[in-house]
Amino acid sequence: MSMTKMHIRVNVNGVEREGDVQARLLLVHFIREVLGLTGTHIGCDTSNCGACTVVLGGKAVKSCTLFAVQANGKKLLTVEGLAKEGKLHPIQEGFWEKHGLQCGFCTPGMIMAAYHLLQKNPNPTEEEIRRGISGNLCRCTGYVKIVESVQYAAEKMRVQEAQVAAR
Repeated sequence: MSMTKMHIRVNVNGVEREGDVQARLLLVHFIREVLGLTGTHIGCDTSNCGACTVVLGGKAVKSCTLFAVQANGKKLLTVEGLAKEGKLHPIQEGFWEKHGLQCGFCTPGMIMAAYHLLQKNPNPTEEEIRRGISGNLCRCTGYVKIVESVQYAAEKMRVQEAQVAAR
């Protein structure tokens, strides 16, 4: 039985990447095993936990539910693509400053879900944050510190936006 291979090209964290992949290769395995970006975690393989959340084509998706070939021609953002020039993204900084993580296993997926939320809604209420991360499970925290982390990031991003606009 021959395995069908397909050639794909994906813009990953701002860099064009391409290669031949099995048609049935899951996006999460492409990210981790082919690209070597291990920040995206595999938690459940059933799309329940959200540890594998990435932003594909501007939407937060669970990469364990998509095939790599579905990313062909699209922009893919993983947690590794958030920090710029050695400086943490405000969401990453928020998780650090507000202690939004404990074991850290869910954190990359939470960060990517929060990133997607803040792209759509730069000033979310607590309820909107909770809804925005509701597809991601954390088994260690009570989510309070995660919500505070996202609030911190939202405020910091609004301040940065205002500073850029004032220039």
